[in-house]
Amino acid sequence: MSVWKRIGNLFAKPEPPKREKTMLELAPGDICEVSLVTYEVTGRVHNRGRNAVVLTLQDGSNIAYLHIEERETLQFSLYTPIDGRLDTPDEVPSILELDDGVYHLEEEYGGMVMITGRTPFTQNGEQHVWQYQSDDYRLVRIEWQNGRFMLYEGEKVIPGDVRVIRAT
Repeated sequence: MSVWKRIGNLFAKPEPPKREKTMLELAPGDICEVSLVTYEVTGRVHNRGRNAVVLTLQDGSNIAYLHIEERETLQFSLYTPIDGRLDTPDEVPSILELDDGVYHLEEEYGGMVMITGRTPFTQNGEQHVWQYQSDDYRLVRIEWQNGRFMLYEGEKVIPGDVRVIRAT
């Protein structure tokens, strides 16, 4: 190394530190913690129109889905899949009666999604979502894409219970 290069390195600005990923930016291979449980992110479904992401999380053999949406603040909901069947998107009701309660339609929307990793749906495309809430704040989520339905039940998670452990 020449003397001039060494002198130049003395006056060079240090490289700025890398910005850490947020929960909305996590991708397969990253590690996060939700309600004191550590998960590996194995899949990601991103709806750009709503600035929302559904992460497929795996802890051993357990699989969960974390819905993250940025509105005024980041909102988190943790879901697990449930068994159920619906025939067509036109027949999705506004009130669901499940074994343990009654759920009311809170929001219905659709949009193009980008899929990365292992998720219930295998290709990018148009996805329709129905989100329900019961009187005791339990949640149900229905997704329809490419002729296939997925049903989930879950609960809201406070932002303090969600954090990034390691991001690649």
